[in-house]
Amino acid sequence: MTRIALFAAVAALAAGVAIFVTTQVSTARAANANAAAAADGKPIRALLVIGGCCHDYPAQGKLITEGISARADVEWTIAYDPDKGTKHLNPVYEKDDWYKGFDVIVHDECTSDVKDPAVIERILKPHREGLPAVHLHCAMHSYRSEGWPDKDIPWFQFTGVATTGHGPQEPIAVTYVDAANPITKGLENWTTINEELYNNVRKPLATAHVLATGKQGSEEAVVVWTNTYGDKKTKVFATTLGHNNATVSDPRYLDLITRGMLWSLGKLDDKHLKKVAAGPAAKGQATAGIVATAAGAEDECACEDEAPVARR
Repeated sequence: MTRIALFAAVAALAAGVAIFVTTQVSTARAANANAAAAADGKPIRALLVIGGCCHDYPAQGKLITEGISARADVEWTIAYDPDKGTKHLNPVYEKDDWYKGFDVIVHDECTSDVKDPAVIERILKPHREGLPAVHLHCAMHSYRSEGWPDKDIPWFQFTGVATTGHGPQEPIAVTYVDAANPITKGLENWTTINEELYNNVRKPLATAHVLATGKQGSEEAVVVWTNTYGDKKTKVFATTLGHNNATVSDPRYLDLITRGMLWSLGKLDDKHLKKVAAGPAAKGQATAGIVATAAGAEDECACEDEAPVARR
């Protein structure tokens, strides 16, 4: 059973207002009980911030929440901004206490031209104070404030890796370079479908730890890593993979980001990690309830200054 609370009308989509959805996997799991249920009996409270340029976010919000909920006990709130540009701030950030009530924030926004230092500080402050985070794909190309791309701007300090562009959509060979890490332990190297390889304009920060690299033709870059952010050494998991729906729905991708999220919370163990059946993209127990847009091919990323890797 799944409970869904929809806090905005369908009309809000046309009005350009964020849609907030809470998805909760029911605690009644008698027929499907296993040791992966949260040991304290409480689900993880996660906020997915999603929307902006160049991606099929309605579908991907559903794929991410369903996929992770099939693997961990998570109560989701989705802040979806239907604006398809790079300049619009997700309305969830308009309040100073936007983060309250959540155990972890999953950043999946694509807003490179949101550059107001006060806004960026409002987003970063709770993370600097210890709130765990997960960064997916275009979150790495967001919040390009003064000093970008030559300096490690505040957002780069948070993500741990500076990236400014990507190459063509071609398969990426993913190699786990730290196979003993709790996040990657037991995961096998794999090759994506057509994907975007985000560049690395310089070495990862000293606070970052590389977990996987990706190779696309002659180009190679870090594609999965962790970061410890600020004086509180907040745990941050990040991957630049995830442009296309076929990647986001891939069980190998969902296994990876679920493990990364649990790691950020200090809950990557058998008590919190569910077993899922092998096979094609796993369908989670939760239904995200996002209002879908018309189906169609996914967009090429058109964010300003996103040039092929080879040119950076």
